[in-house]
Amino acid sequence: MKEHIKNFLNEEQDPKAVEKITSKLNDILMRGEEIGYIGVQKKPAITVFPDSIVLTNKRIILCKPKNLGLSMDFTDFSWSIITATFVKENILGSEFSFNTNTDLTVSIDYIPKIQARKINTFAKEQLEDLKEAAAPAKPETFFAELSAEQHPPVAEEVEEVEEVETEEVNDYAEIISPLPQPVAPAYSEPAPVAEEKSSKDKALSELSKEELFDKLQNYKKLLDNGLILQGEYDAFKKEILAYL
Repeated sequence: MKEHIKNFLNEEQDPKAVEKITSKLNDILMRGEEIGYIGVQKKPAITVFPDSIVLTNKRIILCKPKNLGLSMDFTDFSWSIITATFVKENILGSEFSFNTNTDLTVSIDYIPKIQARKINTFAKEQLEDLKEAAAPAKPETFFAELSAEQHPPVAEEVEEVEEVETEEVNDYAEIISPLPQPVAPAYSEPAPVAEEKSSKDKALSELSKEELFDKLQNYKKLLDNGLILQGEYDAFKKEILAYL
């Protein structure tokens, strides 16, 4: 029996109290339930029958001896109903308490400080494990399946879009290809315009004001169409204005 309780005597728990508790707990432990930690009260005065707290992987069990230690009351609380745990350190020991989802607060006092800390740590680890285990896996599975179902159509849509874009590009290529033919003559006219311009410049003095004004407008159009440079236009303008 001493070998059995050896793991629960690390923080100066009362060996007799632990031995008595473990012997009785063997009859009430559920299948797959294992004891994780045992804390024992240590009051300032001599306590023959101290209260104890047992933490398993399934619940918290409060053990209170009665009838001079001949019997014992067990009150258990499943981890699923426990919402939070607390430790309050006092001068003489600590108080460990926890809340339930029914707004019930349960506590046990005069627990040695080191035991209270270990109890609280174990309790928080169990609550954290419970939260992780309770996290619904169905939404993740659902989204994974939904994503897998949606990917193939997306790939097909992309392929269709690419085909449409290819056809449009081919059509544009066919439309654009004949355009250079009408554009070429537009750039072949500057030479005759320059010749006509040079021949008319010699007779500026013979033109009327209206003709000179029309001539200036023609040069302006040539400038706007990019057929002459700004400097050339300014020179022609200066010559024409000299006769106006």
